[in-house]
Amino acid sequence: MEIIYLLIPVAVILVAVIIGIFVWAARSGQFDDLEGPAHRILMDDDSPENAAKDRSN
Repeated sequence: MEIIYLLIPVAVILVAVIIGIFVWAARSGQFDDLEGPAHRILMDDDSPENAAKDRSN
């Protein structure tokens, strides 16, 4: 039963750290554009200039 006196403060500290990381990520813009990177992967860059660069390499 004495372990509960240790686990409750550890759990509270862990939750505070997780909330702090979430707030830091939200303020730094990690969640601003969730769909942009997914769409950029699907966009092909088939311009003739880039195709020539790819062939020369």
